[in-house]
Amino acid sequence: MNSLVVGTVLKPQGIRGEIKIKPFTDSAETFRAFKRVFLGGEEYKVLSVRTGDGFVYLGLRGVPDRNAAELLRGREVTILREEAPALPEGSYYIADLLGSEIVTETGEVLGTLTGITQASTDVYTMSANGREILFPAAKGVVQQVDVENKKITVDRKRFFEVAVL
Repeated sequence: MNSLVVGTVLKPQGIRGEIKIKPFTDSAETFRAFKRVFLGGEEYKVLSVRTGDGFVYLGLRGVPDRNAAELLRGREVTILREEAPALPEGSYYIADLLGSEIVTETGEVLGTLTGITQASTDVYTMSANGREILFPAAKGVVQQVDVENKKITVDRKRFFEVAVL
């Protein structure tokens, strides 16, 4: 199953089986397009979606109460890749970027992308020689993203000006 991780279940919300999700999408509103999700490999039909404060609240078939919702705490929320909404140009699914090689415009390998913290400007976490390096995925720093070849090209000078080493 070719799937994308789109969030993680934080906790039950209320007494009717609703779950609170931290989305890994640019917008919590993206969840409105999902007809079904998978939690721990199990398929659930989406019955209701609401959003607020950057979180998603889902009502799922088969999760009738708080006790059932509690069993889902901490699970990854995935969707089938072919059911994922198309993204605007310049936007990517986090799952597609993780593991990408970070290189300079001259081809110098700096490290591997291991994490993304979403913010107004995303912060990338790169692993290099056993160290974690943080840098903003800002214009001028990131020059090109090649999802197919898992390669992110950065401007070397700008990278070293803004990276937290």
